[in-house]
Amino acid sequence: MAGIATMYSMRKTLWCGLVVLLFGATAVAAESNVEYGRYLVENLGGCVDCHTPQLPNGEYDKTHWLKGAMLSFQPIHPIPHWKAASPDITPSGPKWKKWGEAGFVKFLETAAWPDGAW
Repeated sequence: MAGIATMYSMRKTLWCGLVVLLFGATAVAAESNVEYGRYLVENLGGCVDCHTPQLPNGEYDKTHWLKGAMLSFQPIHPIPHWKAASPDITPSGPKWKKWGEAGFVKFLETAAWPDGAW
């Protein structure tokens, strides 16, 4: 009987170890995806440059991170539907609520609006 209990204990330990490895790897992968996304937004994509207002000292206002800002440039010639301010692109903003994650992904991958407009 002691052998069965030991085998059960070993099986349970192995199973728990496997679960920790699998879910731990998933959590690490998810965390690295978040970090990669943050890196793209803050460094490569330049999203912060237009979508975050700047303080008088030139630093970004972290209390309004990606919440939209007045643009410091405008087109030389009129552009239909031009806006003087960039939108709030955070999940709590109206653009996100209208487009959803899939809409933002489509826009970033194709430059087309979720409804297909260019």
